[in-house]
Amino acid sequence: MRATNIVLDTNIILDLWVFNDPAAQPLAQALEAGRLHWLATPAMRDELARVLGYPHIAVRLAAGPQGAAGVLQAFDRHAHLVDAAVRVGITCADPDDQKFIDLAALHQARLLSKDNAILCMQKQLLALGVQAQIAIEFVA
Repeated sequence: MRATNIVLDTNIILDLWVFNDPAAQPLAQALEAGRLHWLATPAMRDELARVLGYPHIAVRLAAGPQGAAGVLQAFDRHAHLVDAAVRVGITCADPDDQKFIDLAALHQARLLSKDNAILCMQKQLLALGVQAQIAIEFVA
């Protein structure tokens, strides 16, 4: 059985390895089991590293066992780095989210996000072969 291609928005990664959101744990298990093929770009990793330094995130990381380095190690262990995708025909209201949409469209991947700027575009994304959803909907 071939693993499902997915693209994870930064907020989902935070749910997985910073906030330990119980709703994201089935996603973590699917990643560990190799049932998902997580596609990411170096720019996505750079964004995650930047976000891990935000004060409210850094406080949360300081209280946990793994810290920012542990989150980045989890990213490196599970994400398959690929080249950035060319821009697709639709534009996200949040320019920071465009890279996730472009990559998901290029690889016909599912895009997991909690960002309203992405989720409100579901019909447009479906026309590109991309299903956007929150993690709990995907693994249910």
